[in-house]
Amino acid sequence: MSEAADNFQVPPPLTADASPAPRPTKMRPPAIAVAAIGLIVCVGGIAKFIPGGIGTGAALLFLGIVLFALSFIPLPVIDSSEEPMSPAQKLLGIFYVPSRVFKNLRVHPRWVAAYLAVVILSAVYTFAFTQRVTPERIVNHTIDKLAELGPPFAPPADRLETMRAQQLEDAKNPVQRAGAVVKTFCAAFVFTTVMAALYMLVVLAFGGRMNFWQSLSMVFYAAVPIIVVQKLLSLVLLYVKAPEDIHPILGAETLVQDNLGVLFSPAEHPVLFVLASTIGVLSFYSLWLKALGLRNAGTKVSSGVGWGVAITMWILGTILVVAITALFPNFIS
Repeated sequence: MSEAADNFQVPPPLTADASPAPRPTKMRPPAIAVAAIGLIVCVGGIAKFIPGGIGTGAALLFLGIVLFALSFIPLPVIDSSEEPMSPAQKLLGIFYVPSRVFKNLRVHPRWVAAYLAVVILSAVYTFAFTQRVTPERIVNHTIDKLAELGPPFAPPADRLETMRAQQLEDAKNPVQRAGAVVKTFCAAFVFTTVMAALYMLVVLAFGGRMNFWQSLSMVFYAAVPIIVVQKLLSLVLLYVKAPEDIHPILGAETLVQDNLGVLFSPAEHPVLFVLASTIGVLSFYSLWLKALGLRNAGTKVSSGVGWGVAITMWILGTILVVAITALFPNFIS
């Protein structure tokens, strides 16, 4: 008994077989640079030598902080010898071999090319739309509809006129317009980050497994075909239609009428118009892309889970848009 006790040795501590998952630390230098630029622009805005610099600088500063925080989220670790597709291969392949692109994103979740494609196309269309419809008509329509809301949603009449004059001046100022593009870049990334986190959480709730970076790259690349079709067709329609026939708010997103919204008048039935607008060719194409992306980009996501998550998110988004329209219906009239 004593001999056994003398020979007893404490077992070595347990060690993990696998090394810790890598993190995208390459994001940190660009994140710090973006935040620093934002801080400089913000100071320039406070000093009043960069028009609109406070808002633009704050957006860049926030984007830099978000990028730096995301750099601590681990990348997926998948045993695969598959080489990453080039950005051009993914941007073209998402149209004709989307499954292959999403499977590649599962192993190599790179999203920058899709992000740039989405925001650049959106910025080009927004610039062309503003030029074609004119800043005066867009600002006047927006302020007039805000005035129709009345208190407590609308400020007093004198403040509304001040807002009208300020927004018109901003819309014509090239520095302010450049700042608006920068804010679009920032807002698009932050919004997509939130959506990617929601998709990941819903996948987990449905019993699947998905890394955040897989979800983010899936959301960006699933948006590419929709944005390309919408913005390119809208650019054509923008110069085919007479400017006075283009709605200054609804047309700012897209001029493509591929949905059941054509059955209702936005002025007479705003809620039904918005609800019907969610049922169309591009909306179903988007739903199919997301279901396919979730299935192939996720680590453990079945086809049923992919469709369940995509439909759930579509329903939640539709409810949110309809609720906002019900509160502020006059903006689309």
